[in-house]
Amino acid sequence: MGSIIVMIIIGLVAGAIARLIVPGKENFGILWTIVLGIVGGYVGGTLGSLVFAPHKFDVRPPVSHSVLGAIVGAVVLLIIYKFVRARA
Repeated sequence: MGSIIVMIIIGLVAGAIARLIVPGKENFGILWTIVLGIVGGYVGGTLGSLVFAPHKFDVRPPVSHSVLGAIVGAVVLLIIYKFVRARA
């Protein structure tokens, strides 16, 4: 149960930071921001495991790689979303 709450909190933080980094206005509520951060965590984790060996990708402290990966993944997803939305 505790890991689900941590995942939601990390998703909220990562999604909010991604929305601050990527310029423009999105009509996302808090729920979609959390989903963006959680899915961004999976995307960032996958990208991180492709680029870095698991035992070499370590940036503790000040931030752990899970939060950093979630932010990077959420930014990538948000950029893809904006690109697809602009073409539609």
